[in-house]
Amino acid sequence: MYARVARWEGADAEALKDSVERIRSESESGPPEGLPAKKLWVLHDLEGGRAIAITLFENEEDYRQGDETLNSMSPPGGGMGERVGVDKYEVAIEMEA
Repeated sequence: MYARVARWEGADAEALKDSVERIRSESESGPPEGLPAKKLWVLHDLEGGRAIAITLFENEEDYRQGDETLNSMSPPGGGMGERVGVDKYEVAIEMEA
């Protein structure tokens, strides 16, 4: 499994909250077309104006397609701040309590 980790900084707290709510609402019907994601987590720090989106993919081909799709998109509402990084990781451990 592979993880795409995107980071944003410099967001206004209310705009960040609005963008996260829009992502939540839009994701209720599943991922957008062209995004073969298994899971999506969005973590935010409203006081610090930061957010992280972690998207999980079953295999490297799905990761490549998802990365391409996500790079062509912008977060809804434009309130996530400036994207400061996108990193690729292979998931080494997955545990649920």
